[in-house]
Amino acid sequence: METNNGERYERQCILSEIGPEGQDKLRKAKVLLVGVGGLGSPISLYLTGAGIGTLGLIDDDIISTSNLQRQILYTEEEVGLSKVRQAKKKLQALNSDVCIEAYPFKLTPENADELIETYDIIVDGCDNFTTRYLINDTCLKKNKIYVYGAIRAFDGQVSVFNYPGSHSTYRSIYPNEEEILNMPHPPKGVIGITPGIIGCVEATEVIKIICNFGEILSDKLWTINLKNMQTEIISL
Repeated sequence: METNNGERYERQCILSEIGPEGQDKLRKAKVLLVGVGGLGSPISLYLTGAGIGTLGLIDDDIISTSNLQRQILYTEEEVGLSKVRQAKKKLQALNSDVCIEAYPFKLTPENADELIETYDIIVDGCDNFTTRYLINDTCLKKNKIYVYGAIRAFDGQVSVFNYPGSHSTYRSIYPNEEEILNMPHPPKGVIGITPGIIGCVEATEVIKIICNFGEILSDKLWTINLKNMQTEIISL
């Protein structure tokens, strides 16, 4: 189906921070999203809606009933199916202008260099320390921007690593990898809204970076506690 792109993006092109030039930058951008679950659902939906040129999705998981409380891309009828394949169908239906690349496997030390090399910005939609260290270290090696986000229960945090001129990395927050990887796993309880809010903030940072406006969360860690709505920006 053909779409009227002028009408589609009218509301964001009205903004002086984006405008037609920013929309063209979005159209040319290539973003890789690692994980298409609770965080990845809102990230992928809003970046696709905004008109990102190419959106890569990497996740080896299948949809389970327990996902549906917070992973808003999926439905009951899709339980047991591949997340990235179903996500691609949904996102392509939302915006046929966007090239959606689906990778139904894990990000590993063996494939990270090749995958990350082909994208401009890498966005964190994962749920484990091992993958985040891998994203961080590969982004440093390949000089790619890493938009980080993490959640637990009612809390979440977002930062941007390896942004031009910055000095902070994921290891600025968690420097001792061995200690982090060997500590007991925290409880997995979470209200579904937490990844929704954090994912939206991550998507916002991606658009700000591409269109070059606002203050990027580089060398800063933004946190929120949804129980009292307290937010904080910590210098890294």
